[in-house]
Amino acid sequence: MARKTNYSFEKRQREIQKAEKKAAKAEAKQAAAEARKAEDAGNREASGPEK
Repeated sequence: MARKTNYSFEKRQREIQKAEKKAAKAEAKQAAAEARKAEDAGNREASGPEK
């Protein structure tokens, strides 16, 4: 006998996975932005004051 489908549970699981993936992507994007800002700040300090 085949199992009875539970669409609402499966949908919730998909939504949870989607939210986790979205959060991980946002975290990676934020880390990349912080690294880029730190690199830009380092380049400005190394080149001296801008006039």
